[in-house]
Amino acid sequence: MNDYISQQLREAAEAHQPDRARMLARVQRGMAGPAGRHRTRSGLRSWPKAAIAALAAAGILATGGLAMAGIGTFPTSPQPTAGPTTPTETPTPTPSEPPASTAQPPAPAPATPTPRPTPRPSATGRTQNGPLWSEGSVDSHSTVYWGQDNLLLRTGQTLTSLTVEMRVAQTGDVRSTGSWLTLPNDDFTVTVQESGGAVVYRWVLKPGRTVPAGQYEFASQFNHATGVRAAGGDAYRVDSQSTGGTASVSGGFAPAR
Repeated sequence: MNDYISQQLREAAEAHQPDRARMLARVQRGMAGPAGRHRTRSGLRSWPKAAIAALAAAGILATGGLAMAGIGTFPTSPQPTAGPTTPTETPTPTPSEPPASTAQPPAPAPATPTPRPTPRPSATGRTQNGPLWSEGSVDSHSTVYWGQDNLLLRTGQTLTSLTVEMRVAQTGDVRSTGSWLTLPNDDFTVTVQESGGAVVYRWVLKPGRTVPAGQYEFASQFNHATGVRAAGGDAYRVDSQSTGGTASVSGGFAPAR
């Protein structure tokens, strides 16, 4: 009920527009009229005109104040407030897994020459035929588990054909571990195979390639049964051709000194 009355008062106060000028004019006319026209109480006659004007102005102000008071009691509509902001989480990028490697395992490195001094000529390992001279020896770095046979070859003429063969006797668990030569490897077809109770290493010069006059080395490398290995059954053979004709040398491998 109180809310309803307050609402009605507020609406009436808003609709009321007091005419101050008209009210003051009526008060002044009343004060300026003849004394016999209106009979007034004796108490009012003694009031000065200024006091009456002040009362009229006070009434106008009171009426305006009532309207303003009614307006001032309006409830304030609550302003909408923003709710708490939920921070947006930025997803953490998941590191991608590297693709599975498809690379093949690296090929084994080719055998490297064992550094050594030039083999000394020996009565059993040295041979000569025409422009060819050769010498076979067991490498001084051979051990009770591993061995290497060396062939030193010299030619006084350019060779247009050359085949070098080294046979390592199968003395027990002989298995090839590699080979090498001091000529360009791409100029030769190289094979290793077991044949006739030996591991056979063969280098064949490719057609159209030549071997200049000079000194060269060939070597076969292998594992063997544990112990000091006897190389008496090992042998080599070299067949060549040059402008001077064909020439061949062969022999064995002198023990290392």
